[in-house]
Amino acid sequence: MTASDLCILGIKTGHDGSVALIQNGELIFSLESEKDNGRRYSELMGDTLLKIMSMGKALPNVLAYGGWSDGADPEGSAIESGYTDTNGVISRPMQIWGEKATYFSSSHARSHLMCGYGLSPWEQGRACYVLLWEGYLGAWYFINEKVEIKKICDVMTYPGVRYAFLFGLADPDFNLKPGSVRLSDAGKLMAIASYATSGDTDEDGKQVIRQILSSGNIKDIINKNSLKTSKYYNCGVMNPEFANLAKTMSDSIYSRFEDCAKSLIHQYGRHPLIIVGGCGLNCEWNSKWSESHLFEDVFIPPCANDSGSAIGTAIDAQYFLTGHAKLKWKVYSGDLPNEDTNDFSDWDVQSYSAKEVAKFLAEGLILGWMRGQYEMGPRALGARSILASPLTSEMLKKLNEIKRRENYRPIAPICLDTEMEELFGSSLPSPYMLLFKTVNSRKIPAVTHVDNSARPQSVSQEGNPELFQLLVEFKKNTGVGALCNTSLNFNGSGFLNRLSDLMKFSIEHGLDGFVFEDRVFMKKTIKHQHGKI
Repeated sequence: MTASDLCILGIKTGHDGSVALIQNGELIFSLESEKDNGRRYSELMGDTLLKIMSMGKALPNVLAYGGWSDGADPEGSAIESGYTDTNGVISRPMQIWGEKATYFSSSHARSHLMCGYGLSPWEQGRACYVLLWEGYLGAWYFINEKVEIKKICDVMTYPGVRYAFLFGLADPDFNLKPGSVRLSDAGKLMAIASYATSGDTDEDGKQVIRQILSSGNIKDIINKNSLKTSKYYNCGVMNPEFANLAKTMSDSIYSRFEDCAKSLIHQYGRHPLIIVGGCGLNCEWNSKWSESHLFEDVFIPPCANDSGSAIGTAIDAQYFLTGHAKLKWKVYSGDLPNEDTNDFSDWDVQSYSAKEVAKFLAEGLILGWMRGQYEMGPRALGARSILASPLTSEMLKKLNEIKRRENYRPIAPICLDTEMEELFGSSLPSPYMLLFKTVNSRKIPAVTHVDNSARPQSVSQEGNPELFQLLVEFKKNTGVGALCNTSLNFNGSGFLNRLSDLMKFSIEHGLDGFVFEDRVFMKKTIKHQHGKI
């Protein structure tokens, strides 16, 4: 059997629920239930399955179901192949609508490992390290030339949970039961750590870190009430001393994994590194791995968190059945925009022109952007975005108000790949917005964080030609080939994908207009102020 014989439907239940369709060794679609204005981190919803059934061109002959655990404990009762085992898989005959097919299941851990391996740019057979760190798992793995997976070092359980809990400790609004965290807090803590004025914390902070990183029952460790005597208990997340604690906590977790990596390299040699799991979205840690020069190369998929698990299980099924573990893919593999309304009465509608849209952005207008298939993973990579000029610091405040989120949150830049050297001092591409770079220019204050960092997305002509051309036109107007880029979503929900939702968001949140596929929609009041597009 070869990859060309297979049409594989990958399924990931639980939070960040998703489905993926692989045919002839190529990723056709990857759909996430939170997207299309679903609840953030949503479990797999029935309408997501219905969508991919309507989008596929052939009946799947392989159903790849990702393992999980029953209840809150990943080591608890296994659902299918379970959460942690990297050795066993389940494969048996089944029928899909009366047709012969194969049922396949492998563990949640393997879904991360095989997603990273299958999407990585290196040829099959090249040995590599994989760092899998997420809410529960925190370990080093080695994939050899035969694509055999071996866990080579357990570093820490619950690294993502421990990290996110620190934010909850300082936040007076956090009151979850012991062992629980909010999934959104890890990204907020990453932003707070940038406000640190010192790489160290006081003795109280060190004691907090010792407890959070200690061994034992996670419900005893991640217990806010047990830290009531700490000055950091409900101190407020913008407390300057808490920023130093956040930075020290971040460094402490990274150091534990780096110390292990250094010892492993002496044993296994120097190879490329793949980073997977939710902690693979931490730009500070990713940048440290990239700059450590411990590895021959570093690859982080855009869907490093559980949004890539359906893809990973489908890749695993392909490898099990054919021996082929690599995948042809593109980052824009989601659903196309849904034009679900023809009521344009509040809008002036014109054909899209990159030159005219760039002019509006240069004048300070803020526009939504919904074109083509949406991007895989949690970062807005120029398919479901809010775009604006980065030339004034006031734009950062405006965008955070539009997003209705905290004012300490940074806005990311999206820039021409040819501008990376001038703006960020490095010509290396950063296509998935997963690395921090030092801002090398005073021209882009809206996307320059308090510590002079940014997490840019570089755009190439080949990767996103429409957005590339818009950036070219914006540079003609302003001399800068970069824009503010933040996700197009209501607070607490995933990316928008319907024209009606985009119209509602624009009106309620104060966008000046938006681009929907090959048309531009502008509020009629904007036309009177700026003229016809």
